[in-house]
Amino acid sequence: MLVDSHCHLEYEGLVEDQPAILDRARAAGVTAFLNISTKQSEWAKVVGRAEQTSEVFASVGIHPHNADEHLDLGREELLAATRSPKVVGIGETGLDYYYDHSDRSAQQRLFRMHIDVARETGLPVIIHTRDAEDDTLSILEDELGQGAFPALIHCFTASAEFGARVLEMGLSISISGIVTFKNAKDLQAIAKTIPRDRLLVETDSPFLAPVPHRGKSCEPGYVRDTAAFLAELRGESLDDLANYTTRNFFSLFSKAAR
Repeated sequence: MLVDSHCHLEYEGLVEDQPAILDRARAAGVTAFLNISTKQSEWAKVVGRAEQTSEVFASVGIHPHNADEHLDLGREELLAATRSPKVVGIGETGLDYYYDHSDRSAQQRLFRMHIDVARETGLPVIIHTRDAEDDTLSILEDELGQGAFPALIHCFTASAEFGARVLEMGLSISISGIVTFKNAKDLQAIAKTIPRDRLLVETDSPFLAPVPHRGKSCEPGYVRDTAAFLAELRGESLDDLANYTTRNFFSLFSKAAR
């Protein structure tokens, strides 16, 4: 049993052949999928897919790349969107200073709004962070001081110091196919040390296909390849890693029904 804790089923590369892609994932042992939204215009499709497919769950949120397009989005709109029984997470949200597609103050405002809604609903915040470690940590520390909320760093590629800090804060970490890349030695070293009760796996499909699928559009079924690589890296069996990462997913995303 495996869970793809982060995929974009409505994106080009997956949506055109979605039923077959989900069937291939099921054949690979993937039993649940978290379909992630990145802008408000996606929410209806992402939630609709989850409502039509029992193993698929949904998130609602605004990616930092899209913050400038959502300057007028209010917390009540985001809060209302969480009320579907199949919406189990908030995001992805966070900070991306690598591309700076949106104004940094707009990214920060929306990040805090997502956290505020997570605190009220108890749904985990799904966090994207790139080249923004200091500000991400500062916001997390400040917001945790105002009240606890569950959260996950998705597609972790940050420093060991950042990883240690977010683990101290009680967050979980999700590892994508990047860990299988030849040049990902630093990430591999970090992945060995993540506590068993804080580790999840994901594809971020249709992006970041793991070895041996490099160059292809990524599919949720490829989470098995990432999990197998991680298990060997950590000196564990694939069955063991699959079982505890699945357990971690349903513990963190507690609104999701097995």
